[in-house]
Formats: sequence, C-alpha cells, structure tokens
Amino acid sequence: MRVHKPLVLTLRERPSQRLDLSGVVPGRLAGLSEAEISSIDVSTARGGAVVGDLFGVRMGEDASRVVIEGSCDRLDRIGEAMTAGEIVVEGDAGVRLGRRMTGGRLTVKGSAGPWAASGMTGGAIEISGDAGDRLGGPLAGETAGMRGGTVLVRGQAGERCGDRLRRGTIVVEGGAGAWAGSRMIAGTVVVLGRAGPLPGYLMQRGSILLGDRAEEMSPSFVDCGVHELVAMHLLAGFLQGLSPRAGRLARRPLRRLVGDMATVGRGEIFVQA
Repeated sequence: MRVHKPLVLTLRERPSQRLDLSGVVPGRLAGLSEAEISSIDVSTARGGAVVGDLFGVRMGEDASRVVIEGSCDRLDRIGEAMTAGEIVVEGDAGVRLGRRMTGGRLTVKGSAGPWAASGMTGGAIEISGDAGDRLGGPLAGETAGMRGGTVLVRGQAGERCGDRLRRGTIVVEGGAGAWAGSRMIAGTVVVLGRAGPLPGYLMQRGSILLGDRAEEMSPSFVDCGVHELVAMHLLAGFLQGLSPRAGRLARRPLRRLVGDMATVGRGEIFVQA
C-alpha cells in the first residue's frame, strides 16, 4: 500500500522566543495552501512570528500527517486539541504537549516538558526520551487531569506523574519523581523503574504498578499481601500492546497495598513481589 508523503515543517534554528504550535494540527491544516500554512501565527511575545518566519514548509500529499524536523524545547503546545491524524516530532518538545488531545497519534523522538497529556481524553502519545513534571496532570485551577487515552514514556518522568488522573493509562519505562499518581481519581499508572517518595499520595481510586519499591511508601496504605489476580492478567494483555515490559510486570506475583486511607482509600498500588 502506497504511503502518502506528510507535511514537513523544518525548524531553521533555535527560536529566540517560545513558540505556540497549537495551530499546527492535522485537523486545522486540511485544505490549506503552503502560503496559508506559512502564515499561521506561532508567536508568544511582542513582534509576532508566523510559521514561514521560522520553519521551512514542505507540502506533502497528506495533511493528516505532520512531521516537525529539528524540534526543540521551545516549541510549546504541540498537538493541543488534536482530534485525529498523526504528528511526529523529530527532537524535543516544550510544555503542554498533546494537551486536551481527543484522538490521533503523537510521537516525540526526544523529550517533552511539563504538563504533557494534560486534559487528554483520547488518542496515543509516545515519548522516546523523558517527560517533565505533572505528566497527564491538571493545570492550576483544574480539578481533573488526564481523562482518557494512552501515554508511553520510554525514559524518566518528573514529579506528580498522573496527578489527579481520572481515566486512561500512563506507562513510564524508566523511573518517576516524587508523588507519582498523586490524588488519582481512577485510571492506571505504571512505573517500571524506581519511583520517588510517596507514590499514590492522597489517591482515591485507580491502580499504580511499580516495577521496584518506591524510595518511601506512605504509611497510610494497607499491605494486603502477595496476589496473582485475574484482573492483572487482563490488564497485562492491554499493556503488552503498549510496552512488553509492562505486560510482563502485570503477569508476575504482585504485592497489593490499598489506600490512601487518608482519603477514600479505594486505590491500590501493586509492587513486584
């Protein structure tokens, strides 16, 4: 089957200001000419800036696929409110990657800044490098974080990964900072490496799987012993498609800790026995 060439944006040099790439998503680019795409505003500071000022634009045959070449950590809000299609970021990404994304696929070949997948309700994000703080978490004043979709981080995640997660799955193949899964409402967080202190801090419901015991576990979780649960084997089948390592972890005997008893206390942390 013939693969149509994507639209390619090539960053000429590291920009002097942070850029807002929220307008460069497949749903908004369909039917636009090269001149129209080049005139999309990406500025965040006085003076203004448009796509054509900073990027080389190479038109493809399929605007539902976008490739950003030479990307760096000053490119913010990539894939924001994306509904379908695919974006591939060849390099790093700035803050709020995939925020409020509802569908499609977003792949980052480097690392991403804070608040990636914030408010996400659908679709898939894969980050080859590290993710910043509050992966899948809410912005200030918001009551819920990620509400659907899947996120896979091949490297490390910062603090409060999965904060106030309501629905969806986050898999971190490396370690995570303090308070992973803090204030979780539902959903699943998997950390295959070493987690920082107090995972599941004030979580109400949901599941956290840890490949290694955290630096410090909260005393308000109750140890329920080692189990091989049918539910974990079902989850393993789903995780296998995201990360084979996560799938293997879910199939092993796991120690179950229930909490946080400082709140509703219906969450659970599974640690490799």
